[in-house]
Amino acid sequence: MSADDRRLARVALTWLAEPGTRSVYALVERIGPVATLDLLLSGEAPERTLRSAVAARGVSGDARAIAAEALARGERLGARLVTPEDDEWPTQVGDLRRLALSGATRRVDVETDPPLCFWVRGAWPLGEALARSVAVVGARAATPYGAHIATELGYGLADREWTVVSGGAFGIDAAAHRGALTAGGRTVAVLACGVDRPYPMGNAALFDRIAETGLLVSEWIPGAEPLRPRFLIRNRVIAAATSGTVLVEAAARSGATQTLNRALGLRRPAMVVPGPVTSAMSVGGHEVLRERPEARLVTNVAHVLEEVGRIGYDLAPPARAPERPRDRLDEEATQVLEALPRRRALDLESVAARAGVDLRTAMRKLSMLEELGMVVRGDAGYALAPQPAART
Repeated sequence: MSADDRRLARVALTWLAEPGTRSVYALVERIGPVATLDLLLSGEAPERTLRSAVAARGVSGDARAIAAEALARGERLGARLVTPEDDEWPTQVGDLRRLALSGATRRVDVETDPPLCFWVRGAWPLGEALARSVAVVGARAATPYGAHIATELGYGLADREWTVVSGGAFGIDAAAHRGALTAGGRTVAVLACGVDRPYPMGNAALFDRIAETGLLVSEWIPGAEPLRPRFLIRNRVIAAATSGTVLVEAAARSGATQTLNRALGLRRPAMVVPGPVTSAMSVGGHEVLRERPEARLVTNVAHVLEEVGRIGYDLAPPARAPERPRDRLDEEATQVLEALPRRRALDLESVAARAGVDLRTAMRKLSMLEELGMVVRGDAGYALAPQPAART
């Protein structure tokens, strides 16, 4: 049995049964892809639903012939097939074996096993591109706020040599991809259709740019349609292939929140950008923060890197207000400054009494404050220095 036979079998299996099917993956792990394909085509699949699915798909054509044509078509398109036997395989997607979503009943939430193969357009080795990667996901109907944040995150992560991964959709996905491209960095679009079939069509030019400098990736054969369930099937790969997932914006029911839930299920860093409480596009992210204590609130690239980066190297600096001159004063100088009224002067004794310090200390601190330009001395005593007029 040759390597070509195994590769063809993996393509055929992905066509016969949607990616993530647990029983198919288990068989491939146990008896190999070629024997699994033979078993399924003979009608001896271990589950009735799988037998039915294989029989229904088989009406459309011969699985091996369709796989062979897909490989030939991929070669013509400049797309390559990547399998677990290849050096560039991203081994972290194997963690999907242990993904179990709480309360899952839908097929897309239960059938979440690792991919059998990937189709890839672009020059970067797949595993290398995903080794230092962060997923940035969110709503298609993004607000200007969300698009701005996604662009900033995409740019900042790529500028720090992290690969930005998303799904190529309108809104948050596209903004994150464009931010990374603007920074001259790598970005990967994980698609829910063939790598030769840009969806949405309005992002066709964006996909071409991604293929030139990054990667387009899909589990489905070239020409495959972007059917609705495939977006949720695809989302498990985005969560598993990356070091963490950032949700920028999402409505109450959103595929993007499902990606974040898969990251949480894999115990990967799951991050949410807060939004206006009045925005419908913030509801999904805020609900995750309320219900899942493992999810972290992030507001910038530094926060994201603190979650996914190297311990001790990528800590976000604490948020601080701009430093003011009075922030450098000691406690006694602050007491003396606060003792001066806003609109009149006081003599030395009155300042000392109001500040609760002795005369010597009051005199010494007032002299220092005068040198700093915070206090002026006149015939009536000491007063606060006039503040410069605010610019309009």
